[in-house]
Amino acid sequence: MTQLLECVEVVTGTAPTASVIWMHGLGADGYDFVPVVKELDPNTLPGLAGGVRFVFPHAPIRPVTINNGMRMRAWYDIRMVDLGRQEDEAGLRQSQAECEALIAREVARGTPARRIVLAGFSQGGAVTLQTGLRHAEPLAGLMVLSSYLPLAARVAEEAAPANRATPVFMAHGSDDPVVALERAVASKAQLESHGYGIEWKQYPMEHSLCLEEIADIRAWLGRVLA
Repeated sequence: MTQLLECVEVVTGTAPTASVIWMHGLGADGYDFVPVVKELDPNTLPGLAGGVRFVFPHAPIRPVTINNGMRMRAWYDIRMVDLGRQEDEAGLRQSQAECEALIAREVARGTPARRIVLAGFSQGGAVTLQTGLRHAEPLAGLMVLSSYLPLAARVAEEAAPANRATPVFMAHGSDDPVVALERAVASKAQLESHGYGIEWKQYPMEHSLCLEEIADIRAWLGRVLA
């Protein structure tokens, strides 16, 4: 049985009707996106007056090859600047299992899978796709920020039919020096070739979030959780 990760939780109302499991990027932790919740103000969105439970897990601490083996919070190892080469499949699948355990806990709390959004930034976005495309029940949506599709060659054979129609929001900075825009665009094209509907947003920024992006996330959450 997979052990539950430690998480930061923010509940925006007294009777939450949806959950967002949001995974941070390399070297950060679960507190990284907590301030964004206030800006999203989800209780004012249609159908979410009771609130939303935001779950921000802390990734395990592990050595990261590209950072000279330094130990830090990471969802998987990164061995090369070219993110598509020498991928840490074992680490990705471990994080997938840990994310699945968090989904199962939300379901056990009374939130059905169709009311759960998986979200992530950078490495967290890769784990969002790794998990969400393979999850056996339909999810509310997948939010992928400044990220890419990992284990891309495995998607066609491993993807679960249940999430073929799940909304996918992908957002990226045009000047991202960490995950190149071209990598994200190629990931989008591959997902579309498999029949996934992608809502794509691009912003004049680097490897980060911007206010326009937060407004677009809010609007998207309002649609998928209405």
